[in-house]
Amino acid sequence: MNSKRFFLAIAGLFIVGDWLFADNGVSITGYIQTDNRIQTKSNKFTWNENRLNLRLEGAPSDKYHYFSEIRLRGFGFPATSRFSDLQMQEKNKVYPWGLEFREAYVDLYGFGLKNLDVRIGRQVIAWGTADALNPTSNISPDDLEDIFNFGEKLGTNAVNASYYIGDNLTINGVYVPVFTPATLPFGDFADAFSAPMDLPPGMVVRRLSDKIILPERKPSESSQIGLKASTNLLGYDLSLSYFKGRDDLPILSKATITPVDMIGTVDITTELIYPEMQVIGGDFAGSIGSVGIWGEGAVYMPEEVTMTTIAPSPITGQMETTQTVALDDEPYCKFVLGGDYTFKNGLYFNGQYLHGFLHERGKDELNDYFTFRLEKTLLNDKFKIVPIGGAVAINDWDDVKNNYGLVYAPELSYFPSDNVELNIGSFIIDGKGDNMFGMIKGLDEIIFRLKVSF
Repeated sequence: MNSKRFFLAIAGLFIVGDWLFADNGVSITGYIQTDNRIQTKSNKFTWNENRLNLRLEGAPSDKYHYFSEIRLRGFGFPATSRFSDLQMQEKNKVYPWGLEFREAYVDLYGFGLKNLDVRIGRQVIAWGTADALNPTSNISPDDLEDIFNFGEKLGTNAVNASYYIGDNLTINGVYVPVFTPATLPFGDFADAFSAPMDLPPGMVVRRLSDKIILPERKPSESSQIGLKASTNLLGYDLSLSYFKGRDDLPILSKATITPVDMIGTVDITTELIYPEMQVIGGDFAGSIGSVGIWGEGAVYMPEEVTMTTIAPSPITGQMETTQTVALDDEPYCKFVLGGDYTFKNGLYFNGQYLHGFLHERGKDELNDYFTFRLEKTLLNDKFKIVPIGGAVAINDWDDVKNNYGLVYAPELSYFPSDNVELNIGSFIIDGKGDNMFGMIKGLDEIIFRLKVSF
């Protein structure tokens, strides 16, 4: 049996298991989703995905609970370049596919102590109260494959313990033995999180190669810890948190520039590392009247990262080494303030102000962002329209017209039946200056989705 048939057999067992073990409290839920996107500038498809997401969950007794989630998907475009690619039994050159093992954990209730619950296994740990953009949430790595799906996280192996003190205080401790990096966008959108490399005038790059250096698989290098205390005071949910680990996005630490000829052509080899950091955070969520409000902030304390450059001297022509500071160890703060409100006519508004996006580091590199969404359901909830949605970035308030980014994201959803959603939307991107939206301006897309939940 080849690997594709094997994974399909697993999916079949999930479905059959739901029928066989329904009386034992086992449940299987999930969804099927088709997602296609076309870029208006090139008139080419950029995203082609069909996804089967399965979640298995059960609680055979009041002592434990288990949960697992897998995602089987056909993703990408045919990549055949030879006749033999058409003859492969796996068919992965004709129809690329993959399996994501997202979560699999067990909850143990009253583990040794009456008020102690422990979750062990691969899990998504998301802290914070803000909508999708959470500066206090640094334990599970970011899944940035889909640049427009901020807030998506990858599962990570962890021990997650919660101790309950009275009815209003929870102490949460997390230990992650092995570091997991974030995933990044691909294709044209890869530039959103990477600043262009500054090169001397006249220098032309022939070949660019990079090397990612992961931390050693030792507890002192690869492990991460988190601690959080949560309570409710005067109707507001409050928490304080601490994290010690690594940034899940890499930073450039070394570049070697090798001349190829006498007219300025060079090869560049780079090395990137994941810097250590500590984060102290806090958040709140509640309401003022019928207006929901939330806030979240974190102080980042990174290790200093030195950038080493090996390049020919402009005077002697000999290779020389220089060092600069790529990231200093001065603390900096990221924060989010937001709110939402539902009007009497059913119109819903959600808005946030964010200082410092997830890929920005250092107090002088943090930009300001505003996210907004206005939506309305129509015809007995058969339709949902989002006439206004998106984000604005400002990276220089003294010269806004040359330093801004904008994403406008209207959409329309139709619900022909329970648990079925058809969606069409778009992303219109513009900007100037050094900000993430300005780096990908003009890459406007139209999106078509179908989702069926079960």
